[in-house]
Amino acid sequence: MASPESAFDLAQLCELADVTPRTVRYYIQQGLLPSPGTRGPMARYDQSHVDRIRLIKRLQREHLPLAEIRQQLEALDGAGVQRALDAPPKPQSAALAYLRSVLPLPLPEATRAITARSAEPTRGAHGDQQAPGSAAHTPIIPHRSQWDRIPLAPDVELHIRRPLSREQNRLVDRLIEAARQIFQEIKP
Repeated sequence: MASPESAFDLAQLCELADVTPRTVRYYIQQGLLPSPGTRGPMARYDQSHVDRIRLIKRLQREHLPLAEIRQQLEALDGAGVQRALDAPPKPQSAALAYLRSVLPLPLPEATRAITARSAEPTRGAHGDQQAPGSAAHTPIIPHRSQWDRIPLAPDVELHIRRPLSREQNRLVDRLIEAARQIFQEIKP
């Protein structure tokens, strides 16, 4: 691991990287940060842990999901992490900057897809090439959705992503009513 003079305990690591102990444990659990090798108060971290946390935080500011950050970190050794930290941040496209200013929640996959599409020319209705950003090349912005959790019985619940159409809502209501009746019939 590291020499004793460059080893940090959890509190020191958190102070250097400006994170909480809970965040460090979460990053280790998610495979974003290597385990220190030992557990408890004897666990020691080194400068590579600090650098990786700083890179994670930078990539999060770029609105990358943790799964993508994990993939990028898996491909990097200590020198690669340092090169990534030394590199200037990626510039945002005007379209991406606008979307991030309008949408309250980051939508990394959608914004990347929109940005990639907006840079490519497209074909119009008659096969003629359209310039990026033209009316015929309007990107589709995904609608917002939320998940509803509907308890049907103890330890059984239904998860529904909304919004739904009027017909789908009607069918879901029938499904919920039927499921609840079935579970009531089963009760001893």
